[in-house]
Amino acid sequence: MEETDLKTRKQTINFGIFAGVVSVVFGLMLFFQELHYERSFGIQAVQFGIVALFVVLGVIQYKKSNGGYITIMQALKIGAGVGALSAVIGIIYYLFMSNVLDPNFLDNSIDLAKEQAFTQNPSMTEEQWQQGVEMQKKFMPIFLGIGVLLSTIFGLVVGLITGAIVQNKRAQY
Repeated sequence: MEETDLKTRKQTINFGIFAGVVSVVFGLMLFFQELHYERSFGIQAVQFGIVALFVVLGVIQYKKSNGGYITIMQALKIGAGVGALSAVIGIIYYLFMSNVLDPNFLDNSIDLAKEQAFTQNPSMTEEQWQQGVEMQKKFMPIFLGIGVLLSTIFGLVVGLITGAIVQNKRAQY
């Protein structure tokens, strides 16, 4: 009797949703503390850490559910799926936050960025700034797509590392 591997879909969806929900809770915490404009290294590290944690947990849970067996390919699938799904949930939260919770979010973010840009580059003209802002607004959907892509790649890398550590292939008879 030949044993078959479970599908990775269940762990991918469950842990992708968990990662997305925890990221939203973290985002809400930032919002209520009025830190949602902050883009510091610490905040970014926590956001990536949330995704990494749930990729690792998803890979380990799959291995347990699959009788102790997992291949690197299965870990990659889980990692990519968790990364992508959590990014999609994060984008939905971003759209909700920037349109409902804080409708002035984009304008306020632009004002903060403008202040930093002119401080760092005093020779920048107002016209150059406006051109950059218009370009950014025009490409916002592309930036959101790139965010999903980067989160998927990050999930792949974490899945690869985790899979390499915990892999246990079924014996080939």
